[in-house]
Amino acid sequence: MQRLSIIIPTLNEEAILLDTLRTVQALKPPAWEVLVVDGGSSDTTKTIARMAGVTVIEAGKAGRAVQMNEGARRASGTLLCFLHADTRIPTDLVTVASGALADDAIACAGFVSLMRSDGKTRWLVSTLNLLKTHGAPLLFRPHLFIRGFRLLFGDQVMITRRDTFWSVGGFNETLPLLEDGDLCLKLLSQGRIKLIRRLVFSSDRRVRQWGALKAIVMYLSIGILWGLGMPPSRMKRFYEDIR
Repeated sequence: MQRLSIIIPTLNEEAILLDTLRTVQALKPPAWEVLVVDGGSSDTTKTIARMAGVTVIEAGKAGRAVQMNEGARRASGTLLCFLHADTRIPTDLVTVASGALADDAIACAGFVSLMRSDGKTRWLVSTLNLLKTHGAPLLFRPHLFIRGFRLLFGDQVMITRRDTFWSVGGFNETLPLLEDGDLCLKLLSQGRIKLIRRLVFSSDRRVRQWGALKAIVMYLSIGILWGLGMPPSRMKRFYEDIR
């Protein structure tokens, strides 16, 4: 079994972090280490993490790519697992991750993500997000799709080897969003991107804030604009930061 470091970037996540940490602490077998990398929270996020007994790292500035890279630098596991603060994972995550990355031809793996809250699943939005994993590369990058490119987003719990991650330079800290898709493109030089046929559950807080129709339009637009090559810096204005 490989040593798995779980890296959780946070910024004002007091409302949801404790529940996530409980799922992490329920893992069997347990993770090698859990690192919460905070981007300057003004609420009780860091206190919650410390009371839960996990390592808290204070990043120099906010930014998911910056925070995740800082966590990767501090991690000592052979595998890196990037987990959003609002995502629930299966109890056998360590076993599943180790199995997926046991194949040297796999550079990165992620899960099927369902958006839900209060027991209600957003099936349409979740299905569209799943379709983009295969559909966006097939439609816009067919030559890369054949080589094993799949488009993973952060709510799919991305897992890669630490050495592989740094061999491509980690996350691009200049990107305001889609740093996960950019990493998938870079990692393709090291092997295929794998979608694990297991579920993780992410909060639907953006869908609740936007409304289902707007969320669908937003997610579809970002996928299409990514495919057409629009810089993430221009797409950022369409994507609100909701917590």
